[in-house]
Amino acid sequence: MKKIFSTLSAILLIAGFVKAQEVVYPAKEFKGRTYITNGTVHVGNGTVLENATIEVSNGKITNIGTGISVSGSDSKVIDAKGKHVYPGLILPSTDLGLKEIGAGVRASNDVTELGDFNTNIRSITAYNTDSRVIGVLRSNGILLASVTPEGGVVSGSSSVVQLDAWNWEDAAYKMDAGMHLNMPSFITRFGRRGGGGGFPGGFPGAGGGAGADPAKAALDKVEEIKSFFRQAKAYLAEPTHNSTNLKFEATKGLFDKKQKLFVHGDQVKQMLIAIDFVKEFGFDVVIVGGSESFQIADLLKANNISVILSEQHALPATEDDDIDQPYKTPGVLQKAGVLFALNDASDNARYRNLSYNAGTAATYGLTKEQALQSITLNAAKILGIDDKTGSLEKGKDANIVVTDGDLLDMKSSTVTNALIQGREVSLDNKQKQLYERYKYKYGIK
Repeated sequence: MKKIFSTLSAILLIAGFVKAQEVVYPAKEFKGRTYITNGTVHVGNGTVLENATIEVSNGKITNIGTGISVSGSDSKVIDAKGKHVYPGLILPSTDLGLKEIGAGVRASNDVTELGDFNTNIRSITAYNTDSRVIGVLRSNGILLASVTPEGGVVSGSSSVVQLDAWNWEDAAYKMDAGMHLNMPSFITRFGRRGGGGGFPGGFPGAGGGAGADPAKAALDKVEEIKSFFRQAKAYLAEPTHNSTNLKFEATKGLFDKKQKLFVHGDQVKQMLIAIDFVKEFGFDVVIVGGSESFQIADLLKANNISVILSEQHALPATEDDDIDQPYKTPGVLQKAGVLFALNDASDNARYRNLSYNAGTAATYGLTKEQALQSITLNAAKILGIDDKTGSLEKGKDANIVVTDGDLLDMKSSTVTNALIQGREVSLDNKQKQLYERYKYKYGIK
C-alpha cells in the first residue's frame, strides 16, 4: 500500500511540474471587477502614473489613476507594488500561427499560397491557436498580433488576433484589417537584407536571373501590379457583373479605405513606388520593412505613410550605412513625425524579442516611453485598433501586462501577470515546462 501511495505521489508531483501544453487552457471570461493596485503605470501615450490603480470590469478599463478604492468583496486584486504595468504589446506583422517549424517542415506551414495575385486569401481562417509559440509570446508581454500571409505579389489579407483563444473565431480581434503587397526589388542582392530575399533580380517571378536588369524587371512587375488594381477599380465601378471575380471583389476594402495596403519593401525605390500608389489609387499605405526609410522620412510624413520596421537587431541594409543604422532609424522617423511601429520578424527568436527591440531603440534616439509607444499605441493606430487597445485608458479593452523590472530590459524584465480583455491568462509555455522538468530530474530546487 505504501508503495502504491509513493508511486501516486511521484506521478502527481511530475504532473504538477510538467504540465503538457494541452492542459494550458484559454482563460474563462471574468464577470467581476479586477483591480491592479500600487503599480507604476505606463499608459502607452507617454504618460507615467506612479502608485496608480487600474479598475477593470467586464473586460474593459473602467477607471485609472491614483486614489481609487477597491470595492466589492468578490473583486480580484493584483498587487503591483514595486512593479510596472504596461499595455499589452502588439506584434504588427507576423506569420505566427501560420508557420510552426519553418520552411523545412511543409506540413506545419500554411503561410504561402500559389499564384501572384491572391487578394481573396484570408490568413485568419488558417490561424492555429494551438501553436506552441503563442505561449512564449504571452510570457514576454505580447498579447495581440497581426497574422500576415506571404508569397506571390499580393499575398492576401491579414487579421489582428488576441493570443488566448480556442479557435480562430475566438481569436479574431479585427478581421481582414490589411492587404499585403510584396514590392519587387530594384537591385540584385544575394543573401542580403533590404528586399528581394536574396533572389537574383530580387523577386521570384519578376523576370530576374543571371544577366537580367533587375530595375527593368521590377518596373515591368510594377506595371503589372498597377494594371491589376486599375482593372479591379473598373470592375468595382460597374453596377452589375455577368460573373463574380473574387480577386477583384477582395480589393473593395482598399478603395473604400476600410483596409490598408501593407507594402513590403526596404529600398527607397520600392517606397517611392508605394507613394505613387497613394497618388494614383488613394490607398492608405503602410511600409513593412523600411530599413532605408530614414533616407526619405520627410517624404513619408508628407504623404501620410506609416512604417513597420521589421527588425532592429540586424546588419545595415547597405555597405554605405552606419553600422548602427538599424538602431537609429526609429529615432529618425520619430523626429520627422512619421507614425511607425517596431516589429520582430526573426525566425530564430520567433518574435519574442519585440520589447527588447524597443529597448535598443530607446538607447538610440527614442525615450523609453516613445519606444514603448512604438510597440503599443503606434502599432494599434497602424492596424486600426487604437479605439480598443494600445494604451491603458478608460473605455479600452483591458489588455494589460504586469512586470517585475523594466519590460524593455531583457536583464530585469519578468512578466508576472497578463490580462487579455480582462481575463488573466496563463503565462505557462513549453520552455518553462522543460525548465521545471529538468529541475525535477536532477533534484534542483
